[in-house]
Amino acid sequence: MKYYLAPLEGITTDVYRRAYHAHFRPMDKYFTPFLVPHTKKGLSAKEIREISPENNKGMYLVPQIMANDAQGFLDTVEKLKYYGYKEVNLNLGCPSKIVVSKGRGSGFLAKPEELDRFLDAIYRGTDVKISIKTRIGKNEPEEFEHLLAIYNQYPLEELIVHPRVQQDFYKNRPRMEMFTKAEQESRCPVCYNGDIFCAEDGKKFAEQYPAVNRMMLGRGILKNPSLTEEMEGKQRADMARIRAFHDQIFAEYQERSMGEKNVLFKMKEIWSYLGSGFQEGEKLLKKIRKAEHFDRYEEAVSQLLDGE
Repeated sequence: MKYYLAPLEGITTDVYRRAYHAHFRPMDKYFTPFLVPHTKKGLSAKEIREISPENNKGMYLVPQIMANDAQGFLDTVEKLKYYGYKEVNLNLGCPSKIVVSKGRGSGFLAKPEELDRFLDAIYRGTDVKISIKTRIGKNEPEEFEHLLAIYNQYPLEELIVHPRVQQDFYKNRPRMEMFTKAEQESRCPVCYNGDIFCAEDGKKFAEQYPAVNRMMLGRGILKNPSLTEEMEGKQRADMARIRAFHDQIFAEYQERSMGEKNVLFKMKEIWSYLGSGFQEGEKLLKKIRKAEHFDRYEEAVSQLLDGE
């Protein structure tokens, strides 16, 4: 099985990816949080930091683009080619109301004819490989039949399917009958994404879809960074490894001189997922969430991870 790290805005940054890559089973592909086309001549300093090969050594990194304007998408691809990228990913999966209101992400799925024209333009307009991460529709799962027929007209590098509609957000169960349709009818390789939270989930999926050899992990890997290792029959990471992983992220964010408040905000975002693995430590997790200064934060983390 090939494993991919899903892009989560504000969390799976270059800092997080480097620490993950150093301390856990390396992912076969990493995806950046989405880039949105803009009119600037080059990429912004933040975008360059995110996609710079220097900041992503040893990783196969795929920049993700969120767009509904073909020229904007192609302009962004050209900027990425300058940094050596030969593959990009189109985000048709984000369910955020703000994104959807602009007709981007999974909001674009509500306009299949317009999406068809967009895909025709971008696949004609570049020699870079383009994969697609998609939901199965905006309102109803039946929309996917038409969407899949559209995707099948183009040379997708791969199709990453999160089998929920936009209005599901992350609630309700994945509509696996639609993933089955993708596996059976897609003309390109298919990757699964959605609700793999433990080794047993991965095992059940592999038994149900033995021909699918790609899996994108998001919330599950953020909650348990050793999830892929457990799916391969290894032991869950011990506290020492979690501690080393945490400390690398914490140190690198501090090195960015972004201010105490912003560093703590970043770390608390990570703990909002990672903390779910510490059911016995709710009191200490509460201290982490409430910490306003590094000393209080570090004290709570030490008590949680080191038992001090």
